[in-house]
Amino acid sequence: MKNVGQQMTSGAVSGLTSTIALQPFDLLKTRLQQGDSVQDRNVSVLKTIREVLNSNGMRGLWRGTAPSLIRNVPGVALYMTGLTQLRSIMASSQYFTVTTIHNQPNATHSSVLPKLTNTGNLVAGATTRVGVGLLMNPLTLLKARFESNIYAYQTLSGAFASLFRSGPTELLRGVSAASLRDAPYAGIFVVFYEALKRNASLVVTPTSHTQSSILHSGSAAVAGALATLATHPFDVVKTKLQVRTENQYHSFASTVQTIWRYRGIRGYFDGASLRLSRKVLSSAIGWAVYEFILMSVWS
Repeated sequence: MKNVGQQMTSGAVSGLTSTIALQPFDLLKTRLQQGDSVQDRNVSVLKTIREVLNSNGMRGLWRGTAPSLIRNVPGVALYMTGLTQLRSIMASSQYFTVTTIHNQPNATHSSVLPKLTNTGNLVAGATTRVGVGLLMNPLTLLKARFESNIYAYQTLSGAFASLFRSGPTELLRGVSAASLRDAPYAGIFVVFYEALKRNASLVVTPTSHTQSSILHSGSAAVAGALATLATHPFDVVKTKLQVRTENQYHSFASTVQTIWRYRGIRGYFDGASLRLSRKVLSSAIGWAVYEFILMSVWS
């Protein structure tokens, strides 16, 4: 597991594929989450789609693709590679290593990634995701604002200049909410992804890379759904912090209070269906592509 170049390439291809295919989900989720008025209670996915199409046509659904690619291609590559490398290191520890994989047959076709205990997977997923999220937060902020219709960014260079003029604290805006979302999300995802892969391969043993990709895709989709539902309120708070500039959105606590005051409990689940759809599909595509490339190279 020392070939970082192959892992980075696999992660980058994974990020590129899922980002281009699923950008409309991100844009619509951001539009649904940015509002806070009473009128916003009646905003629906279909109404938002119609507004985007009427204003910008079909291309409007892919607004923000450029910053999404700039953020997601290196971000996914760093996350998947970092996760694989960290799990490789942790696998050498007696506290996290799995000594027996239930006599799993044909492990070569099942997965080529390091095997850890549930605790190891939880720690590795959370640690890697938060670290990469902190590093990529300025690009995450840029992506969210491009997708929002609150900002009138026309070019990437102009958007970058506007962010950097705001100072270093602005570049880390929303990082606390993002970390509270990403740590449990990644930890839960990796635990369930590895467990589902392992158990599914015992029921139906994959005998080819294609069959393995189907197994990986299904396992990632289910794991992504479970992790998304558990962490969505933090995603709403993160979006508010990154796209709203009013005083009530200047801290994590005040943003939570503002959402409750204007939207009630439902406000913490704005855009949940879109994020759930996006995460299920991106997990299914991303991890299947990542593991397929690595298995093809190493077989």
